[in-house]
Amino acid sequence: MTFADIRDWLKEFDIAEHYYTGRIDSKQDKSLGVYTLKRSAPPVTAIGAASTYDIAGVSLLLHWNNNASETEAAARSLYESLRTVKDVSVGNTQVYLIELLVPEPIDVGTEELSGVYERVIEFNLYYERK
Repeated sequence: MTFADIRDWLKEFDIAEHYYTGRIDSKQDKSLGVYTLKRSAPPVTAIGAASTYDIAGVSLLLHWNNNASETEAAARSLYESLRTVKDVSVGNTQVYLIELLVPEPIDVGTEELSGVYERVIEFNLYYERK
């Protein structure tokens, strides 16, 4: 599973207008960036048998607009979607668990140049190892 696969799966929630991995080019309003979580989980090591799952640490950056309330509402909507989604497959890979690592979307203030509000959601995605 790649971060591009995760980005494409997130499009199913129909939250943002623009989706990115790696970095948000030209920082368009209503964008969702998918990044590697800086504090990822340690590698899964099975004893005596091959592990059947792996973990992807994911950080989502919502780069929304100049309205703090609208940015918060969009972030909370995505957070709730991640919290309640069922029967998840990313690409052709079965997801076993979405472990949200923050109790709510984190307010990271505004982007320096444009003043656009941003929020971050962090989670671990436990998925089937193939």
